Amino acid sequence: MLDQPQALTVQNPAETTDVAPLPPAEREEPESKTVGRVTVDKPVMTARNVNVYYGEKQAINDVSIDIAYNEVLAMIGPSGCGKSTFLRCLNRMNDTIESARMTGTIELEGHDIYDRKTDVVTLRARVGMVFQKPNPFPKSVYENVAYGPKIHGLARNQTELDEIVEGSLNRAGLWDEVKDRLNQPGTGLSGGQQQRLCIARSIAVSPDIILMDEPCSALDPIATARIEELIDELRRNYSIVIVTHSMQQAARVSQRTAYFHLGVLIEVGDTSTIFTNPRHKLTEDYLTGRFG
Repeated sequence: MLDQPQALTVQNPAETTDVAPLPPAEREEPESKTVGRVTVDKPVMTARNVNVYYGEKQAINDVSIDIAYNEVLAMIGPSGCGKSTFLRCLNRMNDTIESARMTGTIELEGHDIYDRKTDVVTLRARVGMVFQKPNPFPKSVYENVAYGPKIHGLARNQTELDEIVEGSLNRAGLWDEVKDRLNQPGTGLSGGQQQRLCIARSIAVSPDIILMDEPCSALDPIATARIEELIDELRRNYSIVIVTHSMQQAARVSQRTAYFHLGVLIEVGDTSTIFTNPRHKLTEDYLTGRFG
């Protein structure tokens, strides 16, 4: 699992267009493919027939799913089931892995994010990512949040930049704790504060979607509760996709839940239905602790 983003290769601007506005044989295969409601009305992102390979090994098998506006979609399943691999497909983080290859289509508001003309840097601004381990830049709290708006030209002057930084820290529930420490290193904050700083950094560029890969696994229960409250608040303005090993967390924060098993999306639906009346036996077995 990637703990932090690696160096990105920026394509030649003349060759890109902005996406803005607008061994497998040894595995035990699941009994069937996805069941349940997969599509949503007016999704912000759609994935269709997505397959991911690391060399000759297939990690994701024919996954199709939609992501709705202003929802939290939780992805659950045993370790190694492919949920983090699929999450990284949604903003092309798998491009940083040499052996990775994807087939199928993923569209953000109707634009194919894997089209050769897609500007990957702009894509990753619109589909931000918060990693398992907090990874603030080795810069001040202020510069951590201001970095994205600066490189994307979102502020015309210092006053606008200050407003973006303060607004992002406020939305991340961190402003009151750091407003007198803006010039101090972000790495000097507590673990929970660092994770909220990373969330503030992500929302500073006004994304459409925020991806979260086990965002609370390195945090204590109090910090975890604060992040979960924040996720619920952020849903008013963003779509959020969260990978979590905690079924309790998925039940608390999400509106829909997707269950993965051996690289296959077994079932997706309303969270309450998935947890109380799953339609597939593999889902039921996992939720009742028979395996995983």
